[in-house]
Amino acid sequence: MHVCIIGNGISGITAARYIRKMSDHEITVVSGESDYFFSRTALMYVYMGHMRFKDTQPYENWFWEKNRIQLKKEWVKEVDTDNKTLNFQSGESLSYDKLIIASGSVSNKFGWPGQDLPGVHGMYSKQDLEELEEHSANIKRAVIVGGGLIGIELAEMLHSRHIPVTLLVREKSYWDNVLPAGESALVTRHIYEHGFDLRLSEELKEIIAGADGRVSKIITKGGEEIECQFVGLTAGVSPNVAFLKESKIELKRGVLVNLFQETNVEDVYAIGDCAQFREPVEGRRPIEQVWYTGKMQGQVAAKNICGQRTAYDPGHWFNSAKFLDIEYQTYGMVMPKLREGEQSFYWEHQEGKICMHFVYREDDRRFVGVNTFGIRLRHEIFDRFLRDQRNMDYVLENLKAANFDPEFYSKYEEEIVKSYNEQTGSNLKLKNKTGLKAALALLGFGK
Repeated sequence: MHVCIIGNGISGITAARYIRKMSDHEITVVSGESDYFFSRTALMYVYMGHMRFKDTQPYENWFWEKNRIQLKKEWVKEVDTDNKTLNFQSGESLSYDKLIIASGSVSNKFGWPGQDLPGVHGMYSKQDLEELEEHSANIKRAVIVGGGLIGIELAEMLHSRHIPVTLLVREKSYWDNVLPAGESALVTRHIYEHGFDLRLSEELKEIIAGADGRVSKIITKGGEEIECQFVGLTAGVSPNVAFLKESKIELKRGVLVNLFQETNVEDVYAIGDCAQFREPVEGRRPIEQVWYTGKMQGQVAAKNICGQRTAYDPGHWFNSAKFLDIEYQTYGMVMPKLREGEQSFYWEHQEGKICMHFVYREDDRRFVGVNTFGIRLRHEIFDRFLRDQRNMDYVLENLKAANFDPEFYSKYEEEIVKSYNEQTGSNLKLKNKTGLKAALALLGFGK
């Protein structure tokens, strides 16, 4: 049986590796983006000079031949599901028995005049990195349209080369469509402190070309003209499915799948950023565009192709990132605004760069989720809190065991619990156990 996989990102390569572990099927991975799988999240460090591109490749080049995974560098033009054939832009074609679509995302464009000019693009693909290298050389200013994680990463990349950056963010505070007010205000202050020209409640109206045909300035909806030679589009991403629009594969925003990653067409699966669940797992989004969910979906598709009927079950939501030099983690569901029946406890260090935000149910005080900035937490501990449906008292009393910061870092658990007691009239006391041994004991390993 020949399994074809469109896309060599974490989803597609995970599927290929697991299919190889479980079978002798012929496997072909198709991608026009790069010769080999690379870590997409590391692209920023290539631009900043911390890594070479080849350092972003987790596997040596001999890995693919040794594991009998064929690699084909082609862009897919269309998928003919009647004849089980992939047609490439080069004019070649390839037949398959089973197909996995793992085509990832593309940067959003909203029809702005000038959005296709040289020097205007997102920051998602290897091609984006290459274009950024070309179009950011010797420029005087860059404008980034949109906030969120990609926006701040691109700003940091340009800042590392001493390029002044203006960020246009339509929200009233940075990423406040995702973060609650306290965390959003913390991030906003941090961006200003790093010297970025952050324009809140402002949007792009038009991109203007200069005499050379490249970007020369932008005009905001507020009517301001800002001279610039590069525009980064970071107003989110969408599933990369345009090449499937003439196929019989059912689409909405992404490729519609069930919890077994199956599409409406027999023998065709979709995983990762491009997949959209018809009926998502309770508490999860229809499209989940993060690294670990793509990896999980790759495993699920591989198992189903190899005869092990398995449904996607990602567990509780979590994510992590960095806003410049402040680390961010989230576990469970912390919404921008509290949902009905929820309460929260927010603590922020006096320096304004470290905080924790707990959300819990009002009726039984069951822990719902946490955001943390500037403090590393052990994933396993907070996942266990959520799975065991612990209440806030238990979570706070065992907060030391959840701390993952290195030995000589400052600890804030005493201050956090003291603040909680003052705010709620409680009398909680921390358990003194801390570190790896305490975490293992809490998870049921040893005493």
